Amino acid sequence: MELVNPLAESYAAKYSSGETPLLRELAAWTRQNHPEQHMLSGTVQGRFLSLVSHMLRPARILEIGTFTGYSALCLAEGLAPEGLLHTIELREADATVARSFFDRSDKGGQILLHTGNALDILPGLEETWDLVFIDADKPAYIDYFNLVFPRLRQNGFILADNVLFHGQVLQETIKGKSARGIQAFNDFIRTYPGIETTLLTIRDGLYLIRKS
Repeated sequence: MELVNPLAESYAAKYSSGETPLLRELAAWTRQNHPEQHMLSGTVQGRFLSLVSHMLRPARILEIGTFTGYSALCLAEGLAPEGLLHTIELREADATVARSFFDRSDKGGQILLHTGNALDILPGLEETWDLVFIDADKPAYIDYFNLVFPRLRQNGFILADNVLFHGQVLQETIKGKSARGIQAFNDFIRTYPGIETTLLTIRDGLYLIRKS
């Protein structure tokens, strides 16, 4: 299902700030070479992630699901001068691509890339998070949330991607493991205590969650 009219998406991109040359190169490489290029955040969402990061000036960012590194580079743009971004990618091939672009970024020294299963890696990251971006295995979203929320500072933010999951959560009968996982997460967040939320209709749906 096409959630956003392509003309509206193009218009929004036209009137949003542009990408850096490195981001443009990474986006072009991903679209030309990756069989799952649809997973790329893209210009409008990327600029949104960058603006959120700039508003918060986070000292510690966590990203679950690096893919080829586009969203991490956007989030890193707003890091505090001594800040760090931890990003976790399951697939070694994608991590290798991401690392090659991180190494060329002026924020590369502030990005720590972990390769492996996030559920195994997260318990060992003893950080207090200012900003978390969840964009990995959809059935595990609740598990990711439960692992990171206790380490999220008060007034810290979690962003969860793909929470409309290609429109599949809008269907009367939700089919597929990933769509059901997203619906379960959305229902879980809707009634979770101690948070303030809004579900944004950017790209494939983006949940903005503040720890109150």
